[in-house]
Amino acid sequence: MELIFLGTSAGVPTRSRNVTAILLHLQHPTQPGVWLFDCGEGTQHQMLNTAFHHGKLERIFISHLHGDHLFGLPGLLCSRSMAGNPHPLTVYGPQGVREFIATTLRLSGSWTDFPLQIEEISAGDILDDGLRKVTAFRLEHPLECYGYRVVEHDKPGALNARALKAAGVTPGPLFQALKAGKTVTLADGRQINGADYLAPAVAGKSVAIFGDTAPCEAALALAQGVDVMVHETTLDASMEEKANARGHSSTRQTATLAREAAVGRLIMTHISSRYDDKGCQRLLAECRAIFPATELAYDFSVFPV
Repeated sequence: MELIFLGTSAGVPTRSRNVTAILLHLQHPTQPGVWLFDCGEGTQHQMLNTAFHHGKLERIFISHLHGDHLFGLPGLLCSRSMAGNPHPLTVYGPQGVREFIATTLRLSGSWTDFPLQIEEISAGDILDDGLRKVTAFRLEHPLECYGYRVVEHDKPGALNARALKAAGVTPGPLFQALKAGKTVTLADGRQINGADYLAPAVAGKSVAIFGDTAPCEAALALAQGVDVMVHETTLDASMEEKANARGHSSTRQTATLAREAAVGRLIMTHISSRYDDKGCQRLLAECRAIFPATELAYDFSVFPV
């Protein structure tokens, strides 16, 4: 998996940062895909500057209904329809996202010509496509808001072909069954258990993508042990009280969560427009003082998971 940041500003766009949107590129040899997390104003335009087209989107996950996370969605849906894309799209989000989409399309005389499914969610598992699972966690914000934890299923370990050949098993259909961990019977009556010839499973990658939030109990469960945590750092540590009063987190709080959750890396985003480049570097330094494995996202930053 890899993350492509389309927008990294909080509340309003700036000259260098658009409002929130993140692509998750699912790099799989047979079932690749592209998911979008939040869709602030101008998201479809930002996508034009990447290798990804909105027609490739399979799923969109909305964290909450504040405009800087949502107002780009109607335009993206309409452009996708105008392009004649027939592929289905599923939108996940809090209560009200269905009404928002229906109302904006109706009042603007717009429609979608592709199968559009809208899932209004609550906390818990919301998706398992056989390759990965998505779980939603309710966060602390003035509007109903969720963070999404995406975890790949573990991959089977490599099959020890050399040992199997030594045991008299020739490559072919039996190898496929053994690679799946099944027990097979050879022509001479011997039974071979595939699990005995498999290396340990390879753990799937994991990422936690937070919506807006003040510190809360669910945040630790959402982030626990993930390879990458994407979290807002709207304001610096000196403005922590103001951040929390508005349902946001400071640099100190975000970095502390990353440390307590034992994540692999922290990626900072959702930066207040009050900070110029020098100010952003100060935010980064505040986080790294607590959690060194921290990166600051800019628009069009790409991070492997």
